[in-house]
Amino acid sequence: MLCLTAAWTAHAPELRGWARKRLHNTAEADDLLQEIFLKSLRQGERFCSVQNARSWLFEVARNTLADHLRVSRETVELPDDLVAESVEDVEAVDGLSACLPRVLSELSPQDRDAITQCDLQGVSQADFAAAQGLSLTAAKSRIQRARQRLKQQMSQACQVKLNDSGRVSDFVLRK
Repeated sequence: MLCLTAAWTAHAPELRGWARKRLHNTAEADDLLQEIFLKSLRQGERFCSVQNARSWLFEVARNTLADHLRVSRETVELPDDLVAESVEDVEAVDGLSACLPRVLSELSPQDRDAITQCDLQGVSQADFAAAQGLSLTAAKSRIQRARQRLKQQMSQACQVKLNDSGRVSDFVLRK
């Protein structure tokens, strides 16, 4: 483990500066360095066989920083009025799903099949294309057109009304 101690002594100051520059927080940078040291220590005798210790340490540092940033994303509290509006939107869309069976039955078999498989059963577009003997581009076009016709039919059959932001605000339930 003498090789780890020597490498750490030689490169820790440079790693600390690198981490502080990227994190803009001395305490977080020191925590990151501690984590890098522990990862190095876990290598045991394998660390001594590393050709370029500095390069290895910086690679571990980059990966550890990426993991740290991925986990520590900041969250922002939503305003209460936005949450309330979203709940109402979800309720309107959930209620509208009661119209779906009738509207699906009114679509062509080809459109109904595309919507049912890809949107309701979760079949990937690539698998749908293969099953239908279509290219992926043709399958995507077919699915997109089926979705447009479904939207149009839902708007007519269920008398969907949209608010100013284009979200469902009201509809007439027709089963």
